[in-house]
Amino acid sequence: MPWLYGIITNVIGLHRRAEVRGYRAMARTGEDPVVAAFDERVAARVSASATRQRLATALAKLGRGERDVLLLIAWGDLTYEETAQALQVPIGTVRSRLSRARRKVAHALGGVNPAETSEDDQ
Repeated sequence: MPWLYGIITNVIGLHRRAEVRGYRAMARTGEDPVVAAFDERVAARVSASATRQRLATALAKLGRGERDVLLLIAWGDLTYEETAQALQVPIGTVRSRLSRARRKVAHALGGVNPAETSEDDQ
């Protein structure tokens, strides 16, 4: 199954520039154009806006390798070994890229961990 993630990662790589443009646009506006606005969630969105903007900015600034590792582990729920296999890199490279990505994102968010926010806050 990790080989499938490798194929998916390569396909996504073809769309990398569009992804970065999207992150930069979200960083500028704080709005995710895909998500419909609901009146009862407006207050939560306003308070979460600054975090989303900083997160989008941080993701846009990451190198491709760092972003791929971070997304495969954090959102794809892959292990370090599966990520290394999917990206065809040594596990040490996965560990170092993830460490750098986490450090950069944490710095950009001023120590705020977006994973600790509840669904109601988003």
